[in-house]
Amino acid sequence: MKDMPGSFAYYWLRKGIDKMAAIYWLIAFVVLLGIEAATMALTTIWFAGGALVAFVLALLGVSVQVQLAAFVIVSFILLFFTRPFALKYVNHNTVKTNSESLIGKHAKVTSEVNNTEGTGAAVLNGQEWTARAEDDGKIYPAGTLVEVKDIRGVKLIVSETQEEA
Repeated sequence: MKDMPGSFAYYWLRKGIDKMAAIYWLIAFVVLLGIEAATMALTTIWFAGGALVAFVLALLGVSVQVQLAAFVIVSFILLFFTRPFALKYVNHNTVKTNSESLIGKHAKVTSEVNNTEGTGAAVLNGQEWTARAEDDGKIYPAGTLVEVKDIRGVKLIVSETQEEA
């Protein structure tokens, strides 16, 4: 394409647009999107948005200082105003660890749960776990149906439940 007045190339060359800045912002945008696609952790998407805005500003011939300021401002606006919303609605069903999925389930005490004596076991999903009472003063005899309230290390923290398993 010839460098004729009215062409995009002519505009870039004659109006002093920093082509390299636009290329750098485009590379930053693609790299940040690639990292986000690889991790799916909602960590770099906000900065990719800032890089995209800076890229557009670079194409329009805005100074590098304004591009940098726009990148920082847009990135932080996206981070602080949309991240809580995105985390709430995008990752709301994610179970962080396998053990967290056990909280709220019911188990059957197989050996008396007594925190004072440091004893207790319960069966949950066919596996026997060491169990401790949520309330230190409670003792649950064998055969008691309990609800898992927490997991500390390899111990179930339980409380008595009235529901059937």
